[in-house]
Amino acid sequence: QVQLVESGGGLVQAGGSLNLSCAASGRTFSSYAMGWFRQAPGKERELVVAIAWSGGRTYHADSVKGRFTISRDNAKNTVYLQMNSLKPEDTAVYYCAVRRSPYSDEYYLREEEYTNWGQGTQVTVSS
Repeated sequence: QVQLVESGGGLVQAGGSLNLSCAASGRTFSSYAMGWFRQAPGKERELVVAIAWSGGRTYHADSVKGRFTISRDNAKNTVYLQMNSLKPEDTAVYYCAVRRSPYSDEYYLREEEYTNWGQGTQVTVSS
């Protein structure tokens, strides 16, 4: 079983940056594909970014393309979400999620494909 702990959320002004971290423990991290989701008040949870366990392939939603970057350090069992040029509409609780994958270059887009979730970290962007 993989346990996930997110950190790095907070309050930032529009145009600012935050770097979220998701630390995994419990199992071999390197065979797990990972994703970051977010859920704003009154809205459904949505996928923001995803990364294959090799780190070689990534997915970025159109709404964050060019502003957010996902990366991972398998030696540290950690995945990162660098968020730049933040907008008020980025305000949400951000969750990291993982699933074991037999394919080193496969990422996953659907919420139901992920098996383990963190507790979430709040990101608030003021205008």
